[in-house]
This record gives sequence, structure tokens and C-alpha cells, in this order.
Amino acid sequence: MESSGALRRAFGWAMAHAPWSAWAWRNTAFTAAAIPPALPLALGFLILLTAPGHSPVPLLLVVALSPLLTALQRSRCWSLLGIDIPPVVREHSPRSVRGLTERLRSEATWRQYGYHFLVSPLAALGGGVLVLTWTAGAVCATVYAWSWALPEASGPGWTRQYDLLTTVGGLLLLAAPWFAALLGRLDSGAALALLGPNRARELERRVEDLAESRAGVLDAADLERRRIERDLHDGAQQRLVALAMNLGIARATLPGLPSEAKAVIDEAHREAKEAIEELSSLVRGLHPAVLEDRGLDAALSGIAARAPLPVELTVDLPVRPGPTVEAVAYFVVSEALANVAKHARASRCSVLVTRTAADVLRLTVNDDGVGGADPAGGTGLTGLRKRVGSVDGNIMINSPLGGPTTVTVELPCGP
Repeated sequence: MESSGALRRAFGWAMAHAPWSAWAWRNTAFTAAAIPPALPLALGFLILLTAPGHSPVPLLLVVALSPLLTALQRSRCWSLLGIDIPPVVREHSPRSVRGLTERLRSEATWRQYGYHFLVSPLAALGGGVLVLTWTAGAVCATVYAWSWALPEASGPGWTRQYDLLTTVGGLLLLAAPWFAALLGRLDSGAALALLGPNRARELERRVEDLAESRAGVLDAADLERRRIERDLHDGAQQRLVALAMNLGIARATLPGLPSEAKAVIDEAHREAKEAIEELSSLVRGLHPAVLEDRGLDAALSGIAARAPLPVELTVDLPVRPGPTVEAVAYFVVSEALANVAKHARASRCSVLVTRTAADVLRLTVNDDGVGGADPAGGTGLTGLRKRVGSVDGNIMINSPLGGPTTVTVELPCGP
């Protein structure tokens, strides 16, 4: 059973790669179709060779026809092999001076010229050889069918020559599909590399677009946080403050109320004050107003003042960074101090914020705790990495067992 299955697979493979198979004729058609697009260049060289004093107008014509020839080659790859070569995207119309300048200065244009002047003639030559291979193979393999047309072509000597020609013809017919496949692979590979956009440049452009779009999303998110902070501060928080004041006034100016009513007012007053404190904490967590109004120095001073351990804060920023980077820096320091208070068992902490000459905002948080901080241990350092990475920043953590721990964050804040 296994041997019969192997035989069926071998027979199927042989039929799929036989001279009469669709695979063979598809590759042959693709290779032979390389001949017509190379004719303008061949004609130009022929004119130059036969008329040495003639101007290089034919070659300039090939240069002018390059967009059309490129489109023909892309169509050949797609229609015969199913290979899609995307066109090069250009910003300006080729009919304008700016578009013409862009085309001449483009690296993609010169790659296309390289294909039309080097690869296309070689592909056409290979196509011509392939056509001759098929023709010679067919003629030699069928010599007995048309040998009657040859005068005096009989006798034992001629029979041996006919047998040799038939064998050679059969070998040529068997080799022609593989020759066509080789030529097709070389030609299509060169077309992909030279006629389409530069893959490396396209990836670079894509990365730049993604980075730009991500920066826009971060800016929009930061703007939305600031809007929510203003709405909560100016709306709900002020209403709660007014409610607490009214309850306090009611408690002070209505002494004759029953004890049950006084207890209800006291409870409502206490709940209103707690709601104000919770809302204030929520507002600071969204986007502290002091950060937008007075900058990073004042905002970090508020964090340091609220920390449960002494914090030495140094901020040296001659120029304020952008709002998104500023917000990331604020929350990084806030989360780092929260981690110190929760896990480090430290007695003091220092925070240094500077801006380097390379337009990098550097944050250094140092504590004298027990050390051993591990981002995989769920200590909040993973969240710091994600927040820093959102603006293409770097974070370095040095925390040996026994301490001290130093967290250094670098945030790009260039123009």
C-alpha cells in the first residue's frame, strides 16, 4: 500500500511538471513575454550601432517610456505568475516640475532604469533561447513525421541520425520546462526587487507613520484626560463642595432639630466631605491641574509633600517638555514613589529631574530600601515600563539585594 501511494505521488508530480503541463506553459509564456518590452531598447541599440553619428534619441525614448514599460512588466508578472508588484507611491504628479524632479531623484526610478536597461534585455535573450529550445526539441523529436520531405533521406545511416535527433529532441523537451522555470524565477525575483518599492524604505516609512499616529493618539488621550479633569473639577467637585457647605450651615443654624435629623445631616456632611476627597484624588490621578498651570516642578513638589517618607526633589528644567512627555514624567515619578512606599521599606528617597543637551528628559529615583526590585514580581515596574515605552522612552532599574535601588528613566522630548 505504501509503495503504491508513493508511485501515485511520483506519477502526479511527473504529470504536474511534464512538458505539456500548465506549470511548463505558464513559465514559458512568462519568459517569452519578456521579449516585446525589450524591443524598444534593442531597436535603440541597433540604430546606434548602424549609425554611429546618430543621436541617442532611441535610448532617451526608452527612458521616457519607462513608466509604461514598468506597468507592462508588472502586468506580465501578475497575469502570468500571480505575482503582485505594488507601484511606487509618489507625492506629486509626474506632469509637474516638482513631480519630475521627485521622479529623477527617486532611488526607485533608477532601480527601474536598471531593470529596463540590464535585466530586461537578458530576460528577452533568455526568452529567445527558450523559444529556440522548444522549437528545436519539437522539430527533432518529430523528425520521423517530416523526414519524407527530405531528399535522399533513407538508408541505415539516416535511421541512426533520426534516432539521435529524436533522442536529443526528447531531452530538449524535457529540459525546456525547467529552463523556463529557472528563467521565470530569476526574472520575477529581479522584477520584485527593482520595479516595486524598496521594502526596507517602505518598512521605515511605515514605522515612522505608526510612530507619528501613536504620538497623535497619546496627545489626544492626554488632551481628553485634561478635559475630564476640568469637567470634574469645575462641575461635580464644585457641586459636592456646595452640598457640604449647605449641610454644614444646616447643622450649625438649625439647633432645634430632632436628634435623628441631626444624625442624618452629620452623616450626609461626612459622606460629602469623603466624596470630595475621593474625587480630588481621582482628578489628580487623571491629570493634575497644577501640572498644566505651573509645570512639572510644582506638580512633583505636591507628590513629594504627600509621600509617606522624606523625599528630596531636584528639578532642573530650563525649558518645559511637551504636555504628553510632561504627563508621562509626572505619573512615572508618582508610581515610582508609590512603589518605594509600598515595597522598599526605605527611610528616604531622592528624585532628580533634568533635561540633557540631547533633548532627553531624565528622571532618577533613588531610595535606601532593601532592593531586589524585579519587574516580573508584580511590584508595579511592569506598568512603569509600559508607560515609558508609550513615548519611546527607556527605563533602567538597578536594584541589588540589600539596596539601594535606582530607577533611571529617559524620555525623548525633542521638538
